[in-house]
Amino acid sequence: MSGKTYLPDSQHALGQGDLWVSRAFEVLERDGSELLKVGRAVSGWVSRAFRSTSSSAAAQLPLTVDEPVTEHAPEECPVCAYNEWDPLEEVIVGRAENACVPPFTVEVKANTYEKYWPFYQQYGGQTFPKDHVKKAVAEIEEMCNILQHEGVTVRRPEPIDWSLEYKTPDFTSTGMYAAMPRDILIVVGNEIIEAPMAWRARFFEYRAYRPLIKEYFRRGAKWTTAPKPTMSDELYDQDYPIRTVEDRHKLAAQGKFVTTEFEPCFDAADFIRAGTDIFVQRSQVTNYMGIEWMRRHLAPTYKIHIISFKDPNPMHIDATFNIIGPGLVLSNPDRPCRQIEMFKKAGWTVVTPPTPLIPDNHPLWMSSKWLSMNVLMLDEKRVMVDANEATIQKMFESLGIKTIKVSIRHANSLGGGFHCWTTDVRRRGTLRSYFL
Repeated sequence: MSGKTYLPDSQHALGQGDLWVSRAFEVLERDGSELLKVGRAVSGWVSRAFRSTSSSAAAQLPLTVDEPVTEHAPEECPVCAYNEWDPLEEVIVGRAENACVPPFTVEVKANTYEKYWPFYQQYGGQTFPKDHVKKAVAEIEEMCNILQHEGVTVRRPEPIDWSLEYKTPDFTSTGMYAAMPRDILIVVGNEIIEAPMAWRARFFEYRAYRPLIKEYFRRGAKWTTAPKPTMSDELYDQDYPIRTVEDRHKLAAQGKFVTTEFEPCFDAADFIRAGTDIFVQRSQVTNYMGIEWMRRHLAPTYKIHIISFKDPNPMHIDATFNIIGPGLVLSNPDRPCRQIEMFKKAGWTVVTPPTPLIPDNHPLWMSSKWLSMNVLMLDEKRVMVDANEATIQKMFESLGIKTIKVSIRHANSLGGGFHCWTTDVRRRGTLRSYFL
């Protein structure tokens, strides 16, 4: 489906899951003009007050800085991406180094498969098996080399000791890793947003990315940190009943998750971008307050659509519903989308990926076999895909898309595929509408 050049349109249709917040936006639209007048008055007062105090404040500040913050023309901004498939120019790739098993808390239990619970009970707070991590590190290094060979600039987070215990007024934990930048960072236009993630073991994960983000900010990017959750006990259903897969299906169908609506939380990987339309799922790590924060923050230019799936353990959308081109999406046959007709009516092509080939005995401590569809588009005609997944390679080739084959099986064990292990910082393209 060909895209339309973007024109702001307040009448964009909402997805079926969006109805619960539409009334709030009607109020905002009705009262927007008055709010705008107040906002202009306040901003004018702040500007005048700042000018009146700037000369005296300047005398107290250092006269020089190592890296001055300056305004840049939009075309110079190092951060810019509107979708998942425009030509990739710069990407952040995560690190497996020092990866630690998260403590076996209620939110971790709700997001992991029962057969791995003894692993978490035994190793929570310790490093992942060192030999496995060593192989994962080597795989990701090769992945970075291949990306660079394909003309993509690769950036990496800082190595950090994640085994250190930390304490807040509400909880004590050890860290996890900086392996999955897709979970914590999302780029929308020229803005990089830090997500308020829901796992206590990931509370300080942002520290590994701060040097990069500060650099991007100094060079002209917008930088937003969503409200940091306290992660107090009230954010979690401490009695969340998990026994069988059937239980999980029933709870998810009822809209019951381990995270409550106590405060906003979301993982960035529960959002997927298609120009002016961004799709999201309510999951074990993303609540409605988090979704509403993103909706208000990105409105009116971007429209957030809530979609849902027949998924017993929803966590991150990109191994369930992965948009790979304008009007082209991979839809997991084991987790059908309840709003799929909405996409078909909009003229989208829905592709069903083949069953993954990864063997049953390969450890996947934090994810399912469907990481096979967790691919990274380098552009509309190139995709980074698992070298071991021959059937999905054939599927892409049948779509006229060249496959860049890389093996990251040991890296998969830590919880992600190519899309998870990366955050695209810059894609060469413009903002367009591809939906409705």
